Amino acid sequence: MTSSSKIAVRELPLFPLPELVLFPTRPLPLHIFEFRYRIMMNTILSSDRRFGVLMVDPVAGTIANIGCCAEIIHYQRLPDDRMKMLTLGQQRFRVLEYVREKPYPVGLVEWIEDQPPSKDLRPLATEVEQLLRDVVRLLGKLTERKMELPEELPDLPTELSYWVASNIDTIAAEQQALLETQDTVLRLEREAEILTSTRNNLAARAVLKDTFNNS
Repeated sequence: MTSSSKIAVRELPLFPLPELVLFPTRPLPLHIFEFRYRIMMNTILSSDRRFGVLMVDPVAGTIANIGCCAEIIHYQRLPDDRMKMLTLGQQRFRVLEYVREKPYPVGLVEWIEDQPPSKDLRPLATEVEQLLRDVVRLLGKLTERKMELPEELPDLPTELSYWVASNIDTIAAEQQALLETQDTVLRLEREAEILTSTRNNLAARAVLKDTFNNS
């Protein structure tokens, strides 16, 4: 009888991208032009339309070991067999080993998920959402533009944590750390810290702006 852990392991074509972290449920538009990835996408389109996105650190020259599976939702062929496509983040994975590198990278991966929550996530999710609204309001005030959060902001805490991680104004390494976190509580808590720091910084700038405008 096959164990559940073995069922969760599969080969997956891999697409490393510089300083880009994909999260579950989040869209990722792509322009495919490099020859080996055109081969990869054509192969994927004839199967299950899924491949893995891994963040490349261009400074260290390293490729992350944990990434997010993407599914091709829509694609358009361009001249020279280039492609524009819209993909959507699915589940996260860990690379166990590289099976081959040519004509494109393929890895043996295992799926990973958040562990079951140890407490009610909704109060923390509500706090993060309020911090988001504060940040957007302050940004609107500073830029003198009307800014609002999208109506389709996720209700479920885990999906909200992915939305925030994908849209938060921080470096790719921080986003990668949020992707690798396998605890929704810890992810939301870290996002609350980042958003609180951002809010406080924007609030201070808003006070300075008001002071100069009123002087």
